[in-house]
Amino acid sequence: MYDITLATVADVDDISELLQANAPSQGGSLTGEFPPETVARMVSGGMPVIVARREQRLVGVLFSAAKDNAAAPLSVKAMWVAWPGALSAYVYGPVCIADSERGHGLLPRLYEALSARCHGREAVLFIRRDNLPSLRAHERLGMREVAGFTLEGFEYAVYSDGGH
Repeated sequence: MYDITLATVADVDDISELLQANAPSQGGSLTGEFPPETVARMVSGGMPVIVARREQRLVGVLFSAAKDNAAAPLSVKAMWVAWPGALSAYVYGPVCIADSERGHGLLPRLYEALSARCHGREAVLFIRRDNLPSLRAHERLGMREVAGFTLEGFEYAVYSDGGH
């Protein structure tokens, strides 16, 4: 049903379109905006970015980033302060799945593909506490809340997979 691959620069516009449709400016629950320039930097950042397509349409993306990224946004820096994780830990996310695909088992497939490429390293992520569907979905993956932080008036939960 899904074609799951590593993202390339050819995917940047499709990824940006999916992310922007779920950005705060559009009433979505992602943290931050994702114009093509930002997505291009993320895709070429050296860590795996996993995409899913169904019938040639990009319907999901899962990013990862190095822990020591000096250019990380404030939200990621706050996450690392709240939960430093293992030395080899990495940033999991953002993850975004098209509305049409939610609840169809795509998140576990994206996570499995990323985990296979990160070889047992600890994935660390943050989720706004008011994003209950995402909190539940990540708990179903076996991730657990390990810390929390507040940034710009929003409460965030920090989750870890413990290096699965």
